[in-house]
Amino acid sequence: MGKYSLGLDYGTNSVRALIVNVTNGRQVATAVQNYAHGADGVILSGDPNLARQHPADYIESTEAVIKRAVSAARKTAKGFRADQIIGIGVDTTGSTPLPVDAGGNPLALSRRFARDHSAMAWLWKDHTSVAEAEQITQRAARLRPHYLAKCGGTYSSEWFFSKVFHCIRTSPKVAKAAHMWVEIADWIPAMLTGTESPENLTIGVCAAGHKAMYNDDWGGYPDARFLAGLDPALGKLRGRLRPKAKTIASPVGGLTEQWARRTKLAAGVPVAVGAFDAHLGAVGAGIRPGTLVKIIGTSTCDMMVAPTNKPLTNIPGLCGIVNGSILPGYFGLEAGQSAVGDIFNWFVNYICPGGRTAGSHEALTAAAEKIRPGASGLLALDWNNGNRTILVDQRLTGLLLGQTLYTTPGEIYRALIEATAFGALTIINRFEQYGLKVRQVVNCGGIAEKNPLVMQIYADVTGRPMKVSRSAQTCALGAAIAGAVVAGKNTGGHNSFAAAQQAMTGLRRKVYKPDPKAHAVYKQLYQLYRKLHDAFGTPQFQGNLYDVMKRLLVIRSRLRR
Repeated sequence: MGKYSLGLDYGTNSVRALIVNVTNGRQVATAVQNYAHGADGVILSGDPNLARQHPADYIESTEAVIKRAVSAARKTAKGFRADQIIGIGVDTTGSTPLPVDAGGNPLALSRRFARDHSAMAWLWKDHTSVAEAEQITQRAARLRPHYLAKCGGTYSSEWFFSKVFHCIRTSPKVAKAAHMWVEIADWIPAMLTGTESPENLTIGVCAAGHKAMYNDDWGGYPDARFLAGLDPALGKLRGRLRPKAKTIASPVGGLTEQWARRTKLAAGVPVAVGAFDAHLGAVGAGIRPGTLVKIIGTSTCDMMVAPTNKPLTNIPGLCGIVNGSILPGYFGLEAGQSAVGDIFNWFVNYICPGGRTAGSHEALTAAAEKIRPGASGLLALDWNNGNRTILVDQRLTGLLLGQTLYTTPGEIYRALIEATAFGALTIINRFEQYGLKVRQVVNCGGIAEKNPLVMQIYADVTGRPMKVSRSAQTCALGAAIAGAVVAGKNTGGHNSFAAAQQAMTGLRRKVYKPDPKAHAVYKQLYQLYRKLHDAFGTPQFQGNLYDVMKRLLVIRSRLRR
């Protein structure tokens, strides 16, 4: 008679359900449900910066994916019953805010706004709000610099207030109809527990702290006077936002009778406060002080924690330093790259010849494996979707340097992998520059599990062993761990995240160790990467790029001999 928790992972293209034995971490069932609307779940338009999701997909996919996961568990776990699930956790993309009416209902579900992109969820990678983000940054730098100190010094177009501000400017009908804007990390747990109405809504400190400048030290969200100076509507919205954010250790409520009937789960099962996928992915990977968890997918998030009982310096260029955003009792620190897997997909889908054979990820990886570090003469910048950390600039773009008439697709593919590794090293260096020692790196996500070449290049570039989380579903596992904790020890769950992580997480045996010779070459290439990084990414650069192409050729010639 085992006890299980359910993790729900709402990604960019689909929702995943994971059922886990809370005693030993055995994952007894998983199911995936793709979103129905848009292109692979993402609603696009003629504006390349626009990316939205339809909230109906969250509702319909939730029911379908839970049913499928429960059905699968019955086949793999002898005697499994749905009422053995004692807790539910939720992770989502973010910042993905959703406009809702006075009852907490998404505007896009009404007939009036059913086809209006602005009434839908503004997906994390929507970058239509660049101008608004700049204005928020400038006003905060002038009047409230402490707001920026906890989010890396720059407010991003990916974040909550930028998107709401842009809607006010460009879609006044939607903005006027929106009583509240709610992160889907908060709305989905509310949907499951019937607490969607603004007066009953529970918000998580993960979303509020990292994306909306929430901090208990200054009374929660930015003050109304500051927001009203940007636009009066933002000032009025401040009065309707919830006053207190909670950690994932708190339950939002119990599963409603309606959702119990729809999913065949037991009514009243506690649902944990929601958080972002990367933060719960870090929990599922066993994060602790000194461990950097890299969640590698279409983009990456790099997560660390630090005890709250010790002083912590503000770190420029991060996506936030937030008390309790990953683990209660620890500061959560978030960094990341705006595109990693998306860069590889761009090359395969748009650029590379050969279709599904010579131009596939598998074929390009095989070709790239045969190329020695530095032998291609290529160097790339990993900014095809802007830079999230440490420059925080979505108007930066990708760059490939050193190509000749003989450059091959495999060489370019390897250079793109190396570029993302150089970006990863830049983030590690920023953490350590400000006193946060990285003692081990744990990777998770599809790329970490399926592409050994990427992991080896990351090891060789950083000069550090690359470990991989045991679970193939670390984000959903982290959500399930939150579910096990809010269930509590009395019902068969856990009384702390430390106990839950010890029981339910682990690492794979395979460790990718750096090759000293390759690392020596990459140290030279990284110097050139940083020169390009600073030249194109910072206004302070005063150097000269004349030698970059020449040095690439020298390195190439030496290695080809």
